[in-house]
Amino acid sequence: MRTERTVTLRFGTASRRSATHTNLSAVRSDGPVLWVAGDETATIERLVADDPADPTSYGDQATFSLADLVPLPGGTGPGVEEEADVEGLARTGDALWAVGSHSLRRRRIRDEHDGEQALRRLARVTGQPRRQVLVRIPVVDVDGLPTLVKDDGTRSAAVFGTRGKDLRDLLADDEHLAPFLPIPGKDNGLDVEGIAVSGERVYLGLRGPVLRGWAVVLELRPEVDRRDPARLRLRKFPDGRRYRKHVLRLAGLGVRDLCPQGEDLLVLAGPTMDLDGPVYVYRWHQACAAEEPTVVRGDRLTRELALPFGDGDDHAEGIGLLGPAGDGRLLVVYDSPAPARLTADGGVLADVVRLP
Repeated sequence: MRTERTVTLRFGTASRRSATHTNLSAVRSDGPVLWVAGDETATIERLVADDPADPTSYGDQATFSLADLVPLPGGTGPGVEEEADVEGLARTGDALWAVGSHSLRRRRIRDEHDGEQALRRLARVTGQPRRQVLVRIPVVDVDGLPTLVKDDGTRSAAVFGTRGKDLRDLLADDEHLAPFLPIPGKDNGLDVEGIAVSGERVYLGLRGPVLRGWAVVLELRPEVDRRDPARLRLRKFPDGRRYRKHVLRLAGLGVRDLCPQGEDLLVLAGPTMDLDGPVYVYRWHQACAAEEPTVVRGDRLTRELALPFGDGDDHAEGIGLLGPAGDGRLLVVYDSPAPARLTADGGVLADVVRLP
Protein backbone atom coordinates (compact mmCIF):
# COMPACT_ATOMS: atom_id res chain seq x y z
CA MET A 1 0.00 0.00 0.00
CA ARG A 2 1.18 3.50 -0.78
CA THR A 3 -0.09 6.45 1.25
CA GLU A 4 -1.38 9.06 -1.18
CA ARG A 5 -0.92 11.80 1.40
CA THR A 6 -1.48 12.63 5.05
CA VAL A 7 -3.93 15.08 6.60
CA THR A 8 -3.58 16.77 9.96
CA LEU A 9 -6.34 16.47 12.56
CA ARG A 10 -6.03 19.28 15.11
CA PHE A 11 -7.60 19.02 18.56
CA GLY A 12 -8.22 21.51 21.34
CA THR A 13 -6.62 21.55 24.77
CA ALA A 14 -9.36 19.57 26.54
CA SER A 15 -9.28 16.74 24.01
CA ARG A 16 -5.49 16.56 24.12
CA ARG A 17 -5.70 16.42 27.91
CA SER A 18 -8.15 13.51 27.56
CA ALA A 19 -5.80 11.90 24.99
CA THR A 20 -8.58 11.71 22.40
CA HIS A 21 -6.11 12.49 19.61
CA THR A 22 -3.99 9.45 20.55
CA ASN A 23 -6.93 7.09 21.07
CA LEU A 24 -8.89 7.57 17.84
CA SER A 25 -11.26 4.68 17.16
CA ALA A 26 -13.70 5.90 14.50
CA VAL A 27 -14.00 8.41 11.66
CA ARG A 28 -16.67 9.47 9.15
CA SER A 29 -16.58 12.18 6.51
CA ASP A 30 -19.60 14.48 6.23
CA GLY A 31 -19.23 17.23 3.63
CA PRO A 32 -16.87 19.87 5.04
CA VAL A 33 -16.32 18.05 8.35
CA LEU A 34 -15.04 14.86 9.91
CA TRP A 35 -16.78 13.13 12.78
CA VAL A 36 -14.26 11.31 14.98
CA ALA A 37 -14.36 9.55 18.33
CA GLY A 38 -11.84 8.28 20.83
CA ASP A 39 -12.28 5.21 23.00
CA GLU A 40 -11.44 6.89 26.32
CA THR A 41 -14.35 9.37 26.54
CA ALA A 42 -18.11 9.57 26.00
CA THR A 43 -17.96 12.28 23.34
CA ILE A 44 -18.04 12.73 19.57
CA GLU A 45 -15.78 15.33 17.98
CA ARG A 46 -16.42 17.44 14.88
CA LEU A 47 -13.44 18.76 12.91
CA VAL A 48 -13.81 21.27 10.05
CA ALA A 49 -11.75 21.12 6.85
CA ASP A 50 -9.43 24.02 6.11
CA ASP A 51 -10.30 23.68 2.41
CA PRO A 52 -13.43 21.55 1.79
CA ALA A 53 -12.51 21.12 -1.88
CA ASP A 54 -9.09 19.59 -1.10
CA PRO A 55 -8.45 19.41 2.65
CA THR A 56 -4.96 18.99 4.02
CA SER A 57 -5.98 19.59 7.64
CA TYR A 58 -9.04 19.65 9.86
CA GLY A 59 -9.48 21.74 13.00
CA ASP A 60 -11.95 24.14 14.68
CA GLN A 61 -12.96 21.25 16.92
CA ALA A 62 -16.41 21.04 18.52
CA THR A 63 -17.19 18.41 21.17
CA PHE A 64 -20.61 16.80 21.63
CA SER A 65 -21.20 14.87 24.85
CA LEU A 66 -23.36 11.76 24.49
CA ALA A 67 -24.79 12.39 27.96
CA ASP A 68 -26.18 15.75 26.73
CA LEU A 69 -27.97 14.05 23.84
CA VAL A 70 -29.31 10.72 25.15
CA PRO A 71 -29.88 9.10 28.55
CA LEU A 72 -26.87 6.89 29.22
CA PRO A 73 -26.78 3.90 31.58
CA GLY A 74 -24.98 4.25 34.86
CA GLY A 75 -26.49 7.58 35.90
CA THR A 76 -24.78 10.95 36.11
CA GLY A 77 -22.89 12.96 38.68
CA PRO A 78 -19.67 12.65 40.69
CA GLY A 79 -17.97 9.27 40.51
CA VAL A 80 -19.76 8.16 37.35
CA GLU A 81 -17.45 6.63 34.76
CA GLU A 82 -17.36 8.90 31.72
CA GLU A 83 -15.96 6.44 29.18
CA ALA A 84 -18.36 4.99 26.60
CA ASP A 85 -15.58 3.34 24.57
CA VAL A 86 -17.07 4.60 21.30
CA GLU A 87 -15.67 2.23 18.67
CA GLY A 88 -17.72 3.04 15.59
CA LEU A 89 -19.50 5.91 13.84
CA ALA A 90 -21.87 5.82 10.87
CA ARG A 91 -23.41 8.74 8.96
CA THR A 92 -26.59 8.22 6.98
CA GLY A 93 -29.60 10.32 6.05
CA ASP A 94 -30.22 12.89 8.76
CA ALA A 95 -28.51 10.99 11.57
CA LEU A 96 -25.16 10.00 13.01
CA TRP A 97 -24.89 6.60 14.70
CA ALA A 98 -22.40 5.61 17.40
CA VAL A 99 -21.74 2.29 19.12
CA GLY A 100 -19.84 1.34 22.25
CA SER A 101 -17.56 -1.68 22.42
CA HIS A 102 -19.90 -3.70 24.71
CA SER A 103 -16.69 -5.33 25.99
CA LEU A 104 -15.32 -6.27 29.38
CA ARG A 105 -11.80 -5.19 30.26
CA ARG A 106 -8.92 -6.73 32.16
CA ARG A 107 -6.60 -4.54 34.22
CA ARG A 108 -3.22 -3.79 32.67
CA ILE A 109 0.16 -4.65 34.12
CA ARG A 110 2.32 -1.54 34.16
CA ASP A 111 6.09 -1.24 34.54
CA GLU A 112 5.85 -0.60 38.30
CA HIS A 113 3.77 -3.75 38.96
CA ASP A 114 5.61 -6.92 40.00
CA GLY A 115 4.73 -10.37 41.27
CA GLU A 116 1.49 -10.69 43.22
CA GLN A 117 0.36 -7.17 42.40
CA ALA A 118 0.64 -7.89 38.69
CA LEU A 119 -1.25 -11.17 39.04
CA ARG A 120 -4.02 -9.48 41.05
CA ARG A 121 -4.47 -6.90 38.31
CA LEU A 122 -4.66 -9.59 35.63
CA ALA A 123 -7.36 -11.38 37.65
CA ARG A 124 -9.62 -8.33 37.79
CA VAL A 125 -12.23 -8.11 35.01
CA THR A 126 -14.73 -5.25 34.95
CA GLY A 127 -17.46 -3.87 32.73
CA GLN A 128 -18.96 -0.42 32.21
CA PRO A 129 -22.66 0.09 31.42
CA ARG A 130 -21.88 3.02 29.11
CA ARG A 131 -19.96 0.75 26.76
CA GLN A 132 -23.19 -1.14 26.03
CA VAL A 133 -25.08 1.43 23.94
CA LEU A 134 -26.12 2.01 20.34
CA VAL A 135 -27.01 5.66 19.68
CA ARG A 136 -28.75 7.49 16.83
CA ILE A 137 -28.42 11.29 16.89
CA PRO A 138 -30.17 13.78 14.56
CA VAL A 139 -27.91 15.98 12.42
CA VAL A 140 -29.00 19.47 11.35
CA ASP A 141 -27.29 22.28 9.48
CA VAL A 142 -26.17 25.16 11.70
CA ASP A 143 -24.27 27.99 9.99
CA GLY A 144 -23.37 25.69 7.12
CA LEU A 145 -21.99 22.90 9.31
CA PRO A 146 -23.61 19.57 10.25
CA THR A 147 -24.38 19.65 13.97
CA LEU A 148 -25.60 17.04 16.47
CA VAL A 149 -28.81 17.93 18.30
CA LYS A 150 -31.05 16.28 20.87
CA ASP A 151 -34.16 16.92 18.75
CA ASP A 152 -34.50 18.20 15.19
CA GLY A 153 -38.22 18.93 15.45
CA THR A 154 -39.12 15.61 13.85
CA ARG A 155 -36.98 13.03 15.62
CA SER A 156 -35.24 12.80 18.97
CA ALA A 157 -31.83 11.39 19.70
CA ALA A 158 -32.40 7.79 20.76
CA VAL A 159 -30.43 4.99 22.40
CA PHE A 160 -30.58 1.22 22.69
CA GLY A 161 -29.06 -0.29 25.82
CA THR A 162 -30.17 2.14 28.53
CA ARG A 163 -33.29 0.32 29.79
CA GLY A 164 -34.41 -3.26 29.42
CA LYS A 165 -32.27 -5.82 27.62
CA ASP A 166 -29.09 -4.63 25.95
CA LEU A 167 -27.10 -6.42 23.26
CA ARG A 168 -25.13 -8.50 25.74
CA ASP A 169 -28.42 -9.70 27.25
CA LEU A 170 -29.75 -10.69 23.82
CA LEU A 171 -26.59 -12.71 23.14
CA ALA A 172 -26.73 -14.54 26.49
CA ASP A 173 -28.15 -17.73 24.94
CA ASP A 174 -26.47 -17.47 21.53
CA GLU A 175 -24.86 -20.76 20.55
CA HIS A 176 -21.79 -19.05 19.09
CA LEU A 177 -21.26 -15.89 21.12
CA ALA A 178 -22.61 -16.58 24.63
CA PRO A 179 -19.48 -18.48 25.80
CA PHE A 180 -17.37 -15.40 25.07
CA LEU A 181 -19.44 -12.86 27.03
CA PRO A 182 -17.51 -13.28 30.34
CA ILE A 183 -14.17 -12.87 28.51
CA PRO A 184 -12.56 -9.41 28.12
CA GLY A 185 -12.55 -7.97 24.63
CA LYS A 186 -8.78 -8.04 24.20
CA ASP A 187 -8.78 -11.76 25.18
CA ASN A 188 -11.05 -12.71 22.21
CA GLY A 189 -14.20 -11.88 24.15
CA LEU A 190 -17.12 -9.88 22.77
CA ASP A 191 -15.84 -6.58 21.37
CA VAL A 192 -17.83 -4.38 18.94
CA GLU A 193 -15.44 -2.26 16.86
CA GLY A 194 -17.28 -1.13 13.76
CA ILE A 195 -20.67 0.07 12.56
CA ALA A 196 -22.19 0.65 9.14
CA VAL A 197 -25.75 1.70 8.32
CA SER A 198 -27.59 1.02 5.06
CA GLY A 199 -31.27 1.96 5.00
CA GLU A 200 -32.93 0.28 7.96
CA ARG A 201 -29.99 -2.12 8.47
CA VAL A 202 -27.32 -1.56 11.09
CA TYR A 203 -24.21 -3.76 10.88
CA LEU A 204 -21.93 -4.21 13.89
CA GLY A 205 -18.47 -5.65 13.25
CA LEU A 206 -16.94 -7.74 16.03
CA ARG A 207 -13.24 -7.59 16.73
CA GLY A 208 -13.92 -10.63 18.87
CA PRO A 209 -14.69 -13.35 19.19
CA VAL A 210 -13.08 -14.86 16.11
CA LEU A 211 -14.40 -18.43 15.74
CA ARG A 212 -11.86 -20.82 14.22
CA GLY A 213 -10.66 -18.03 11.96
CA TRP A 214 -14.13 -16.64 11.14
CA ALA A 215 -15.03 -13.06 12.07
CA VAL A 216 -18.60 -12.12 12.99
CA VAL A 217 -20.83 -9.25 11.86
CA LEU A 218 -24.20 -8.71 13.53
CA GLU A 219 -27.09 -7.20 11.59
CA LEU A 220 -29.75 -5.26 13.53
CA ARG A 221 -32.97 -3.49 12.56
CA PRO A 222 -33.41 -0.71 15.15
CA GLU A 223 -36.58 1.36 15.34
CA VAL A 224 -37.89 4.04 17.69
CA ASP A 225 -39.94 2.81 20.63
CA ARG A 226 -43.40 4.30 20.08
CA ARG A 227 -43.85 4.76 23.82
CA ASP A 228 -40.51 6.53 24.28
CA PRO A 229 -38.98 8.50 21.35
CA ALA A 230 -35.61 8.64 23.14
CA ARG A 231 -35.33 4.84 23.11
CA LEU A 232 -34.51 2.41 20.31
CA ARG A 233 -35.79 -1.15 20.17
CA LEU A 234 -34.74 -3.99 17.86
CA ARG A 235 -37.19 -5.60 15.46
CA LYS A 236 -37.28 -9.36 15.26
CA PHE A 237 -35.97 -11.33 12.30
CA PRO A 238 -37.94 -14.32 10.93
CA ASP A 239 -36.21 -16.71 13.37
CA GLY A 240 -37.50 -14.68 16.32
CA ARG A 241 -34.14 -13.21 17.25
CA ARG A 242 -33.46 -9.49 17.27
CA TYR A 243 -30.17 -9.86 15.41
CA ARG A 244 -28.79 -11.77 12.45
CA LYS A 245 -25.26 -13.20 12.21
CA HIS A 246 -22.88 -13.15 9.26
CA VAL A 247 -19.44 -14.79 9.35
CA LEU A 248 -16.47 -13.63 7.25
CA ARG A 249 -13.27 -15.47 6.43
CA LEU A 250 -10.69 -12.79 7.24
CA ALA A 251 -7.61 -15.02 7.62
CA GLY A 252 -8.08 -15.25 11.38
CA LEU A 253 -8.48 -11.49 11.89
CA GLY A 254 -11.36 -9.66 13.55
CA VAL A 255 -13.33 -6.62 12.35
CA ARG A 256 -11.85 -3.27 13.39
CA ASP A 257 -14.23 -1.06 11.38
CA LEU A 258 -16.92 -1.14 8.70
CA CYS A 259 -17.58 1.44 5.99
CA PRO A 260 -20.33 1.27 3.34
CA GLN A 261 -19.58 1.95 -0.33
CA GLY A 262 -22.73 1.49 -2.36
CA GLU A 263 -24.09 -2.02 -1.71
CA ASP A 264 -20.65 -3.18 -0.53
CA LEU A 265 -19.09 -2.96 2.91
CA LEU A 266 -15.41 -2.17 3.35
CA VAL A 267 -14.06 -4.17 6.28
CA LEU A 268 -11.00 -3.07 8.25
CA ALA A 269 -9.52 -6.31 9.60
CA GLY A 270 -6.88 -6.68 12.29
CA PRO A 271 -5.88 -8.90 15.22
CA THR A 272 -8.44 -9.55 17.92
CA MET A 273 -5.70 -9.91 20.56
CA ASP A 274 -3.22 -7.27 21.73
CA LEU A 275 -1.00 -7.55 18.63
CA ASP A 276 0.30 -5.03 16.11
CA GLY A 277 -0.72 -6.62 12.79
CA PRO A 278 -1.36 -7.63 10.05
CA VAL A 279 -4.07 -5.15 9.00
CA TYR A 280 -6.07 -5.32 5.77
CA VAL A 281 -9.05 -3.69 4.09
CA TYR A 282 -11.45 -6.21 2.57
CA ARG A 283 -14.48 -5.64 0.37
CA TRP A 284 -17.63 -7.58 1.26
CA HIS A 285 -19.42 -7.50 -2.07
CA GLN A 286 -23.19 -6.87 -2.03
CA ALA A 287 -23.26 -7.05 1.75
CA CYS A 288 -26.18 -4.64 2.04
CA ALA A 289 -28.33 -6.79 -0.23
CA ALA A 290 -28.13 -9.98 1.88
CA GLU A 291 -31.55 -11.24 2.96
CA GLU A 292 -30.44 -14.08 5.22
CA PRO A 293 -27.44 -15.08 7.37
CA THR A 294 -24.39 -15.41 5.13
CA VAL A 295 -21.06 -17.21 5.11
CA VAL A 296 -18.78 -14.73 3.33
CA ARG A 297 -15.74 -16.04 1.45
CA GLY A 298 -14.38 -16.59 -2.04
CA ASP A 299 -15.36 -14.00 -4.63
CA ARG A 300 -17.80 -12.33 -2.23
CA LEU A 301 -14.86 -11.17 -0.11
CA THR A 302 -11.77 -9.63 -1.72
CA ARG A 303 -8.66 -8.17 -0.09
CA GLU A 304 -8.26 -4.60 -1.31
CA LEU A 305 -5.35 -3.16 0.68
CA ALA A 306 -2.68 -3.96 3.25
CA LEU A 307 -2.26 -1.13 5.78
CA PRO A 308 0.91 -0.28 7.72
CA PHE A 309 1.32 -1.00 11.41
CA GLY A 310 4.01 -0.16 13.91
CA ASP A 311 5.83 -1.86 16.75
CA GLY A 312 3.50 -1.16 19.68
CA ASP A 313 1.93 1.80 17.88
CA ASP A 314 0.10 2.92 14.72
CA HIS A 315 -2.91 0.62 15.12
CA ALA A 316 -5.42 1.35 12.34
CA GLU A 317 -8.82 1.69 14.07
CA GLY A 318 -11.08 3.68 11.76
CA ILE A 319 -11.70 4.08 8.04
CA GLY A 320 -13.97 6.48 6.19
CA LEU A 321 -14.46 7.45 2.56
CA LEU A 322 -13.42 10.96 1.55
CA GLY A 323 -15.41 12.78 -1.11
CA PRO A 324 -17.94 10.97 -3.35
CA ALA A 325 -18.39 7.25 -2.63
CA GLY A 326 -17.04 6.32 -6.05
CA ASP A 327 -13.86 8.39 -5.68
CA GLY A 328 -12.11 5.60 -3.81
CA ARG A 329 -10.10 7.69 -1.34
CA LEU A 330 -10.06 6.21 2.14
CA LEU A 331 -9.07 8.06 5.31
CA VAL A 332 -7.38 5.92 7.97
CA VAL A 333 -7.04 7.00 11.63
CA TYR A 334 -4.78 5.30 14.17
CA ASP A 335 -4.95 4.44 17.84
CA SER A 336 -1.61 4.77 19.70
CA PRO A 337 -0.05 6.81 16.88
CA ALA A 338 3.72 6.68 16.45
CA PRO A 339 5.58 9.80 17.67
CA ALA A 340 6.18 10.86 14.05
CA ARG A 341 2.40 11.25 13.60
CA LEU A 342 2.11 13.86 16.37
CA THR A 343 2.50 17.50 15.34
CA ALA A 344 3.84 20.38 17.41
CA ASP A 345 0.46 22.17 17.41
CA GLY A 346 -1.43 19.30 19.07
CA GLY A 347 -2.45 17.53 15.89
CA VAL A 348 -2.14 13.98 14.66
CA LEU A 349 -1.59 12.72 11.12
CA ALA A 350 -4.11 10.45 9.40
CA ASP A 351 -3.43 8.65 6.11
CA VAL A 352 -5.29 8.98 2.81
CA VAL A 353 -5.05 5.84 0.67
CA ARG A 354 -6.74 4.95 -2.60
CA LEU A 355 -8.77 1.82 -3.14
CA PRO A 356 -7.96 -0.27 -6.23
